[in-house]
Amino acid sequence: MRAKTFLFYLPAVLLGGCLPLVSLHPLYTEKNIVFKEELLGVWADPNSPEGAWEFKRDTESENAYKLALTLDTGDGLKGLFDAHLLKLKDQLYLDIYPAEEGFEQTMKGIEKAAKDPNNAVWALNLFFTVPVHTFLKIDSIEPQLAIRLTDDERMKKLLAENPDAVEHFVLDESRFLLTAPTKKLQAFVLKYSDGDKLFDKPGILKRTKVSMAEKTPENKTGR
Repeated sequence: MRAKTFLFYLPAVLLGGCLPLVSLHPLYTEKNIVFKEELLGVWADPNSPEGAWEFKRDTESENAYKLALTLDTGDGLKGLFDAHLLKLKDQLYLDIYPAEEGFEQTMKGIEKAAKDPNNAVWALNLFFTVPVHTFLKIDSIEPQLAIRLTDDERMKKLLAENPDAVEHFVLDESRFLLTAPTKKLQAFVLKYSDGDKLFDKPGILKRTKVSMAEKTPENKTGR
């Protein structure tokens, strides 16, 4: 993975860098889902002022979140995702999936955005032309949000050593689509979650009092 800061990682890779691992199936089942109030709010990389992660309660889905990403670099990039927090054994993970509202709002605003990039609405969702799940490992939520992202270079090495580690499809030499069903996907993640075979070192986000609405007044979810 090649990104300037942790906060940049997910938006940056969608724009043309390395991609995180993606899966056809979710990492969670209903019995694995947990909901933690302490995750709600706005989080930012203390070393980068360019954007934020905002978690809100999904009012239409029990025990789910809406995750809005902003990247304030002058181009107005945003992404809206459905997110589920889950626990496998004693470890927390986050499964994110591009929200339908993100596509709808992007298409409605695409003409306006062409004239003024700052008006781009949920543009990051367009990079998920085929909706897929992405999962992250959560080391802690309080006092800081420590998240580990999957590393495609680590995955490439892991599969070179054990091609049958998990059902997958090779998109190109360094991009993979995991096709294993949820139970097998969970077993794979649990097997390789410790150490450095699957996840990168943690990135740290800290809670901020500055809301995304204050930073980007045009930002609406369409709900």
